[in-house]
Amino acid sequence: MDVVKGLIDKLYKENRIERDQLLYLLDNLDDQGRDYLFARAHETRVKHYGTKVFMRGLIEFTNYCRNNCLYCGIRASNSKAGRYRLTKEQILSACQEGYRLGYRTFVLQGGEDPYYSDDAIVEIVSEIKNRHPGCAVTLSIGEKPCESYKRYYDAGADRYLLRHETASRKLYESLHPGASFDSRIRCLWDLKKIGFQVGAGFMVGLPGQTNEDYVEDLCFLMELKPHMVGIGPFIPHKDTPLAKGNSGSVEMTVTLLAIIRLLLPQVLLPATTALGTIDPLGREKGLKAGANVVMPNLTPPGVRKKYTLYDGKICTGEESAQCRQCIEKRIIAAGFTPDMSRGDNVLWKRKDTV
Repeated sequence: MDVVKGLIDKLYKENRIERDQLLYLLDNLDDQGRDYLFARAHETRVKHYGTKVFMRGLIEFTNYCRNNCLYCGIRASNSKAGRYRLTKEQILSACQEGYRLGYRTFVLQGGEDPYYSDDAIVEIVSEIKNRHPGCAVTLSIGEKPCESYKRYYDAGADRYLLRHETASRKLYESLHPGASFDSRIRCLWDLKKIGFQVGAGFMVGLPGQTNEDYVEDLCFLMELKPHMVGIGPFIPHKDTPLAKGNSGSVEMTVTLLAIIRLLLPQVLLPATTALGTIDPLGREKGLKAGANVVMPNLTPPGVRKKYTLYDGKICTGEESAQCRQCIEKRIIAAGFTPDMSRGDNVLWKRKDTV
């Protein structure tokens, strides 16, 4: 325990750790060590953000996707998926409802759907910013050329979420047929160069994933220094090649959340819906381990159940107001303070494009 505690203290004080030390920590954490890790992570988040939990309004605007990731329920070859696309008017209406409910950040997420051209995305982002001055717009729409990212940024988009999924090249290539690991990583660096608040992230508990793979992820995050990191447990989907896989664990997910908080003290760190899906108190456990963001759903209820990246997803049947009220009560009960502001990373400031 003394060695483990010493490594946690090193993380807490220096926000850095060597690769072999990270692996030792993951291999040797017991319940006592985890409790100490969570306490240090909580101290760190309070130092930089207090007890605030930033609430983002999530709009899942298309479940069409050109990719065939083995774990994803909206993969291109899943013929059983009920597909949908929201119109510009439907997206703007969801934002209007979100604004009425108090949201000041809108997250537009979807599969990699070529139907939405760069012109269409620019038009949507521009209109949201015009209608709701001072609000933040986050995009999560996959890999694009650098020129496209620059257009989105110039239109007013503030943040871009692009999970790297895994920093292990071998594991990435085995799960993403036809996709390029190098392209994925290059996109993240392009986004950071342009000036976005950049969100990376990875899955926890993928079939064949090891502690060595998590070390790769953590070392990549130390190098990239993203403003946001989204991690969540792998949950199988019945209509994918990984349907019979075992879900990732809450324990490992919250452990990694806490380590990330210590590596990147100012990071914006979501307690994800997937975490709440595998454990009724999963999001609360994430918050207590250093997470400080939640993303209640603003997607129209009529299509919400169709955005099924994995089986059993929670919060698909509630109206937007119900969803906000529910998660707000849970945040307060866990000892934290809901915050509806933009909630930018404290290190970020918008800059001119390069």
